[in-house]
Amino acid sequence: MANESCSHLDQIVEVNPSGDGCLECLASGGRWVHLRLCQTCGHVGCCDQSPGKHATDHSHRTGHPIIRSFEPGEQWLWCYPDELAFELEDLEPGPWHT
Repeated sequence: MANESCSHLDQIVEVNPSGDGCLECLASGGRWVHLRLCQTCGHVGCCDQSPGKHATDHSHRTGHPIIRSFEPGEQWLWCYPDELAFELEDLEPGPWHT
């Protein structure tokens, strides 16, 4: 995946994950399939295949445009407004990738 036309790259900042799991699922006793990391604030939320879809909900509520996979070995990002998946060559792997 190459960065084709994401217009929100300036909103990617170095973030600290809000936890090891989806905040909302942990609070409600819910479950998730995969985790996503907000690249604006570090919120960890569950993916759209999860019942709660909390990563997408977080983006819609806050306007934070870009998430990153929070799964070991995955380096891709997703921009909600541009509906674009991409990778960045200079993106450092997170500590969850080890």
